[in-house]
Parts: sequence; structure tokens; C-alpha cells
Amino acid sequence: FRILVNIYEGLTRYRSGTLEVAPSLAESWDISDDGTEYTFHLRSGVTFQDGTPFNAEAVKFNFDRMLDEAHPYHDTGPFPLSFFFSAVEETTVVDDQTVKFKLNAPYAPFLSNLAYPTGLMVSPTAVMAQGAEFGRHPVGTGPFKFAEWRSNEAVVVEKNPDYWGEAAGTDAVVFRPITDANTRVAEMLAGGIDLMVEVPPTSLSEFQGDGFSVAEQAGPHVWFLILNAKEGPFADVRVRQAANYAINKAAIVNDVLEGTAEVAAGPTPPAFAWAYNDALEPYPYDPDKARALLAEAGAEGAELTFYVTEGGSGMLDPIAMGTAIQADLAAVGLNVKIETYEWNTFLGEVNPGLEGKADMAEMAWMTNDPDTLPFLALRTAAWPDEGGFNSGYYSNPKVDELLEAARVATDQAERARLYKEMQVIVQQDAPWVFVANWKQNAVTNDRVGNFSLEPSFLLQLQNVTKN
Repeated sequence: FRILVNIYEGLTRYRSGTLEVAPSLAESWDISDDGTEYTFHLRSGVTFQDGTPFNAEAVKFNFDRMLDEAHPYHDTGPFPLSFFFSAVEETTVVDDQTVKFKLNAPYAPFLSNLAYPTGLMVSPTAVMAQGAEFGRHPVGTGPFKFAEWRSNEAVVVEKNPDYWGEAAGTDAVVFRPITDANTRVAEMLAGGIDLMVEVPPTSLSEFQGDGFSVAEQAGPHVWFLILNAKEGPFADVRVRQAANYAINKAAIVNDVLEGTAEVAAGPTPPAFAWAYNDALEPYPYDPDKARALLAEAGAEGAELTFYVTEGGSGMLDPIAMGTAIQADLAAVGLNVKIETYEWNTFLGEVNPGLEGKADMAEMAWMTNDPDTLPFLALRTAAWPDEGGFNSGYYSNPKVDELLEAARVATDQAERARLYKEMQVIVQQDAPWVFVANWKQNAVTNDRVGNFSLEPSFLLQLQNVTKN
């Protein structure tokens, strides 16, 4: 995605510094009263990097190609996140600069999903010419155009001289895949690279000198513990609340993660500023309160099975975090047995549900809209046997009602009200232990200017300069 968002653009984008939707290739849009039709008015004079026009036919081609398995170019995918647009029934060309989407039901996250990399527009002409090889010859409308791909070595993009908007600040960007963190740090210190994303916490101190600048940005991430609310000790809300009081989340954030995260207060990350309930305070670290709740629930000395992963997307430092959590729970009288799995095996254990296997499991999500995580992981209809990710079997009819209403409300203020009410209830019900919201970081050398990180965690390089 870090490369793609500099080559391609979508109908919408995230406003800089926020996760709010703003115009991009679409200058404006209208939503029908029933929330099932979105009409987009496209920006005129935009061309793809191969010189072909961006218009309503191109938009229709993109969505038909992704969503219609019978489309002649569907096999030029893959489209692993096409479910973001599963509500789209039909895409219609109204005229050259106007396109209409008909949805099967109101779906408020639609505009946000269009801003995510799943909604990026590709050149139909290039797809037809390259077929299944299109992924190696990308053509979009963005400020940079694809120049070269050296397998396992580098991807090079160059300034798009015909870009419709403000020209890129650099002539080219070379993306180098350096998977080993220590090697990345060494390259950055030696001057071999100008920009490095995701600096290991233990290495941040090496970049505090005058020759470097460190950027941090909280994003749409939450790290939490799924608690089995269907059976065992955590079926009692008092025990779930006790776990939230017992775990010293500030120590995890400051000592284990070395300040690269903030303590989470609930299921919605603060990066969704418009939907976040900033009146919520995180559960305080209060072992005495935890012990009192456990005694009240008759759960002192309970034995718990805890699934921990060796690593995985957004999982930060899961073994060290799991060990710290185990110690904190032991300090209030809970006997926790850790079972550790590699990531894919871990997901194979957790996603089908914890029933009959475990009492708690680590998890982390990064999303593009405040709807996604709670809708897929907190509703009753999202239990694993229904195809969702509510692996702890949490159920509250009021939360279900609020999430269903928020998904179909097209007024953002109304959606915000519903999400904020949901957060209060979920925090009280404690189906999860809310642990951390990760802050992405990056370091640049003193030759780089105008760089900033975005809450979306998408690496936008259009305005970056190099002296």
C-alpha cells in the first residue's frame, strides 16, 4: 500500500492529518434520501499515466472488474478486500463525468472505503494491455508513476509530469524492502536511505541527534485481549472488569513498547477523532479493585488458558506483552497458562472462537472506519458460527442496535453519537481488555523536508522534498 497510494488515487481520500473523507478524483457527491444511491461528480481533465482519460467509464470498469466474477478482466486481480464493496449492486455511467452506485442497503462506511487502497482507480487500457501482468506494470492517476521493479531489491517511481494536481516534490522515490529491522537502522545511520518507517523502539534513541527527525502518529489501531464471555470465569462481567483493572497497561506501553503506543480506553481508536468518545478514561491500574471484584464473583484462584502469538500484523511485541499480562493477572490471584502459536496457526485457533479451548487471546486490528472492528467483532450476529470475528461471544442487544443504526446513518454527526454511546456500553461490559493504541513512527535525515505521517498509516509522499 505504501507504494500504491503514490501511484493511484481513489474517488475520495482522507483529509490530511485526519481520517475524515475529502474529495479526490470525485469533486463532489450526492446521497439519496434512503442512503442507497451515491452519485459522484468527477474531476475533469484528469488522465491516467498512460495518457488515457479518467472518466465515468473508467470508474465503472474498475468496480465491475473487481466485483463481477464474469467480467472479462476479473482474473487480472486478485481482490482480497473486495468485500469492502459487497454492498454495491450496480455501477452506472450517467455521463462522461458522472457515475452512480446503487447499494443493496444503506452503508455509511462506503465513502471511507473508497478512500482506502481498495478503492484506487487503475487504467482500464493498461489492464486490457497487460492482463494478469498488470500488477507489474501499474498505471494510475497519482503524483508518481511506476518506473522500475527490481525483484527483492527496489521499486522506483518517478514524478508524473502530467499530474492534475500539485506536482510531486521529488523527481523520484526508490522503495527498498529491508525486512530486518537492525539492517534498516544501520542503513539509515550510514546514510544509505533517507526515510525509514517503523523504527524499532530500542533504536529510537540513535536518531535523537541534529542529523535526523523522528515523526510519530497515532493511527486506527487497537491491541486488546479477547475474553471468552460464553463460558468459564469471563462469562461474569465482574471478572472481565477485574482483568481490565489488574493489567498495568501503562507499564506495558512505557516499558515493553518503550512509549510507541498509548493506553487504550475502549474499542474505538482515538485516531477516529469524529467518532471517538474522548470522555472515556482507560481502566486505571487498580489491583485491589481487581481482587475485590474477583472475590465478589467467587473467581479467586481461577485457572485460565491464554493464547499468545509469536508475531503478526499489528501485534507489536506479543510475547513480551503476554508475559507481562500473565504476571499482572497472577498478582491478583489468577493462574494463567500461556499457549504460544505462530501467526497463521494462532488465527486458526482464535478466529473460529475460543469456546472449549481458551479463556483469552491476544488480538490487534487496524481499520479505516469506526464501523469495521465493532461491526465484525462485537455484534451478536458476528459470532464465529455466523461468519464474524466475535471470538469471545460477546452479546449485548443495545450494542447490536447501535452498530446496526450507525452503519446505515448517512449523517456523520448521528453516526458519531451512536458510536460514542456504543463505546460507553462496551467499556462497561468489558468483552475485551483494552490495552494499547499503536503510534507509527518514522525517521528522516536532514536532507528531507515536508514529511509527515498520516493517521491512516498510508505513506503519502507527494509533498516531500529532498535537498
